Amino acid sequence: MPWNENDYPASMKNLPQQVREKAIEIANALLDENYDEGRAIAIAIDRARSSVGKGHGNDEERSVYHLQPKEDGEGWQLVKKKGEHSILSDHTKEGLSDKAKDYVKEHDGILIIHRADGSEEKRLYEN
Repeated sequence: MPWNENDYPASMKNLPQQVREKAIEIANALLDENYDEGRAIAIAIDRARSSVGKGHGNDEERSVYHLQPKEDGEGWQLVKKKGEHSILSDHTKEGLSDKAKDYVKEHDGILIIHRADGSEEKRLYEN
């Protein structure tokens, strides 16, 4: 079944409109070529981000955010890469996690979640 602007995969819901429109177009073309649905979606999102260009979801141009412990050890913070100030903060990682995910999705960014020791735990929203 072809997708459209009103009916598309959930993984495309947080893409900027231009990127989503292109991803839908590409995914439909891949389905016509008998690609598996899951693979068609992943490829379409990647290609759409690349083709729409700067400022519209291209991973090289997307902002990177870090969910990390505060330097003083008193809680957790969300900071933009190379940023000096907290965008969001909370006493616990769990308390900040959902708010940070929502913020990063709204800004079409990449989220890097850190462990208490500062090491990287996982990355979200890269594709």
